[in-house]
Amino acid sequence: MPEIHPSAIVDPSARLGEGVRIGPFCIVGPNVTLGAGTTLISHVVVEGHTELGEGVTVHPFATIGLAPQHLGYRGEPTRTEIGPRTVIREHVTIHRGTPIGTGVTKVGADCLLMCVTHIAHDCAIGDRVIFANNAVLGGHVTVGDNAVIGGAAAIHQWVRVGRQAMVGGASGVEGDVIPFGSVIGNRARLAGLNVIGLKRRGFDRAQIHRLRAAFKLLFRDEHGTLETRLAEARQRFAGDPLVEEVLAFMTAESHRPLCRAVPPDDLDLGAEEPVESAA
Repeated sequence: MPEIHPSAIVDPSARLGEGVRIGPFCIVGPNVTLGAGTTLISHVVVEGHTELGEGVTVHPFATIGLAPQHLGYRGEPTRTEIGPRTVIREHVTIHRGTPIGTGVTKVGADCLLMCVTHIAHDCAIGDRVIFANNAVLGGHVTVGDNAVIGGAAAIHQWVRVGRQAMVGGASGVEGDVIPFGSVIGNRARLAGLNVIGLKRRGFDRAQIHRLRAAFKLLFRDEHGTLETRLAEARQRFAGDPLVEEVLAFMTAESHRPLCRAVPPDDLDLGAEEPVESAA
């Protein structure tokens, strides 16, 4: 049976999985589903049509599924979904979606949302994403798997952050961040590859070498227009799934422009490593 502290207020129609623990002074609304093993430590509010996956842990004073900060929202039954095993730390706020967006705000599995993170309406967060303290997202932002958002970073509405990207601390991001890229600054600019993140996630030297070569062509080479460099990259790296992922991201429709690169001589693509030493 779920373990519910006497001071908690839990609507009788809320759906509670096996082993759910609801601590002191929590509030759980009528349309909420808490997956098996979910823990609300204390002073947590979960409302709206909200579902927390198995093993989610929510720390004190976090709020999930409350109404979005959108002047056009009129109380429609939009949703919030949190993936399994995600950890939500103190004072995090995650707002439900809106009818003018996707209607759902999603956070993936195995994410870590550090203190005072804000996830706005209609955002879509991938798996294993880390938000450091005070990171904030505007509405409709998408963040790919394994991305890292640094402390006090602010991401403009509709921005796309690609898979395995790194957003530096205190950055103001108003443009799309390409997969595997690293951006920093106010306003944030592409500073190079997220080489440390790539190594930590098990990408081998040969993969990093090809990504580095593609990045040099696209952002360090100053000949021709970006369109001509994109065409050259498609031809030179045809069949490479990582480079093709970057190219597809760069050419997809978006509400925001791409984050511009810093001057070519300042790009940080990581130390060169010989391809032949790859395991």
